[in-house]
Amino acid sequence: MPGETGVPARPWAGYDPRMGASRSPDPQPRPGPLALTGEQIAAISRFPDQNPNPVLRVTVGGQLLYANTSSAALVEAMGAHVGAPVPEPWLGSIREAAKSGEPFEVPVGARTFEVLGVDVPEFGFLNLYGTDVTARKAVGRFPDQNPNPVFRLDWDGRIVYANPASGGLIGGIGCAVGGSIEARLWDRLRAHVESADSAVVEVEAGGRTYVLLPVDVPEFGFVNVYGTDITAAKELERLHRENERLLLNILPEPIADRLRRGERLIADRFDDVTLLFADIVGFTELSSSLRPDELVAVLNEVFTVFDDLVEEHGLEKVKTIGDAYMVVGGLTDPSPDHPERVARMAVALAARVAAIDAASVLGIRFRVGINCGPVVAGVIGTKKFIYDIWGDTVNLASRMESTGVPGRVQVSAAVEERLRARFRLASRGLVEIKGKGFLPTWFLEEETPHQGSRSRSAHQARTTAASS
Repeated sequence: MPGETGVPARPWAGYDPRMGASRSPDPQPRPGPLALTGEQIAAISRFPDQNPNPVLRVTVGGQLLYANTSSAALVEAMGAHVGAPVPEPWLGSIREAAKSGEPFEVPVGARTFEVLGVDVPEFGFLNLYGTDVTARKAVGRFPDQNPNPVFRLDWDGRIVYANPASGGLIGGIGCAVGGSIEARLWDRLRAHVESADSAVVEVEAGGRTYVLLPVDVPEFGFVNVYGTDITAAKELERLHRENERLLLNILPEPIADRLRRGERLIADRFDDVTLLFADIVGFTELSSSLRPDELVAVLNEVFTVFDDLVEEHGLEKVKTIGDAYMVVGGLTDPSPDHPERVARMAVALAARVAAIDAASVLGIRFRVGINCGPVVAGVIGTKKFIYDIWGDTVNLASRMESTGVPGRVQVSAAVEERLRARFRLASRGLVEIKGKGFLPTWFLEEETPHQGSRSRSAHQARTTAASS
């Protein structure tokens, strides 16, 4: 008996687990701490054979006792066979894995296995359980080679991995591997994942702008987040908007579109437009009494009011020349009510400028002249180009301003005819116009309330329709 000889009982001695029966002619199991029948042993050995993952058994002495069919590649890499000793350093790795509970990696050609050792002292051997982690290793390797940020989150919003390229992004959001990202950002990312929405999430981090695409990886229980630095693209977008704004400051939008499409010569005839000229009264004396920065600041405030009124009434600013401002209606908008819109702007001008403190203190007033009729318009220049308008209609509109009265809006007969049903006008009588002789002119006073409301409603309806 083992207890009598002092030799530890080894219930597997003399037994080949692949055969499922004792090699001993004695059908009775040997006595020891645990006695199993042949059928029980055969059943224990049968289960690993059905396991799709590698399963091996090594005796405490280092002999390869068993290997299932799925472990053939591992056995070949080990350089052993069932019944033979396990060579070093394999045996050392096996024993360390069984002791620490941590698996060790085994490369087998293009594949990689993790092998976990489990001590089974009741049977006097170590079970080895192998897992093919080739795909998981590949998933882990690719982000390290990605020049764009890639990091992984668990479902608590904790960063479990970040590739080298994501250092600036991760640090910029105040986090690090092992820490949790800000709750609102995690909520946004998780919402996209849970809804299977492919839209990206934009974030600012470390003075740069990123878009983040979260992708669920359910096989591994984490969320991959793919980042793209769009700082340069955002800056280009900003510069494009700025260039567009500057372009539209000197050109009507339809004309700017034509230039962008490559038209080299832009010249058009318009049969019916309305022109307004406005000029600051006594500007020469005013400019001599102010410092340059004060003068420019006042002009900027005043002409900003002009710009706002032009936009409100659906008109186009043609240009400013010193203290003069030129506006046209009907150039890009074919609607026939451009005389009313220009007149409405002129009526509102005095009150809006008077609301500027500096303009009120300095007593700034305008002479305003309006005329309507046919013109020719086009773009002049290739580098410092300008959109300008020519024709007799332009000349007469300028004369309406220059022969006008400070603080009043003087209009031609053509304008009076178009406005008389909608505005109150006062006849000034005959005025000598250079190159024209004496012509009748009128002062525009105010809009007739009931007519004006209908006209404004029509313009507002067109504006709404154009923007929708």
